[in-house]
Amino acid sequence: MYGRKVKLRILFLIVLLSSIILTIFLVLKSLEENVVYFLSPTEVKNLNELTQDKIRIGGMVKKDSININSDKINFIITDFNNEINVVYSGLIPNLFQESKGVVAEGFLKDKNYFNAEKILAKHDENYMPPNIKEQIGEK
Repeated sequence: MYGRKVKLRILFLIVLLSSIILTIFLVLKSLEENVVYFLSPTEVKNLNELTQDKIRIGGMVKKDSININSDKINFIITDFNNEINVVYSGLIPNLFQESKGVVAEGFLKDKNYFNAEKILAKHDENYMPPNIKEQIGEK
């Protein structure tokens, strides 16, 4: 019914579409495994059961909550509805400040206490490093 040329074109289109679909599926699947979301303190309080997995908690550093000891830093992450106490020992990012955004990665001890292994400070799109600000004369 169809000639050899038409059958080869149809086969080529089927193979091409199948490979495109497979490629898209594999890319999305790998992104799903590597994307890590963070929970707010309210979402942590609403968890049905505590997880032993590493999670991220994000929010704002509560004003006047940072307490630096010799090897640890204690602070409170808030989403203005709920709060969670965080303990961290390690290097603190330069952008880490009170009333600024932060994401802490680590393990929950209970719904009020979080042991962080990594701190990621967040900034808005208008952020400029202090040394660059000084160079261009802004304050």
